[in-house]
Amino acid sequence: MTRPSLLFVCLGNICRSPMAEGAMRVAAREAGLELEIDSAGTGAWHVGNPPDSRAIATARDKGVDISGLRARQVETEDFIRFTHIFALDAQNLSDLRRLAPAHATAEFGLLLDMVPGREGQAVADPYYGADDGFEVTWRDVSDAAAALARRFTA
Repeated sequence: MTRPSLLFVCLGNICRSPMAEGAMRVAAREAGLELEIDSAGTGAWHVGNPPDSRAIATARDKGVDISGLRARQVETEDFIRFTHIFALDAQNLSDLRRLAPAHATAEFGLLLDMVPGREGQAVADPYYGADDGFEVTWRDVSDAAAALARRFTA
């Protein structure tokens, strides 16, 4: 069986997707899973930048260091390199489907589709809101990471 590899995708890769990457790294480690885990954005505005300082602070408060991550844009090879690509909202999922090459092998879906009762929902984008929005985002991505860890250990 191929080792699962997960890519989390939001718009700019500075808030939701790096938080999802950090939460998944912790969930995988706690579950004893060896997964390739990364994040990217559909847009290129923040390429090379660290996550938003509020995302870093929220993750750090949970014991997770995402400060070393750097934003990158989704690349054509990602659609073959990763077994699963999880969009953080419907617009990014639509964009991923549009960007995917014909020979893409990755499975696509919304991240919260992995959480029973949250199917079809978006992880809220905290970028333009108050700092407490990052707590909501962290809960969402942590719930999804736990669900994914259970899925890959089953």
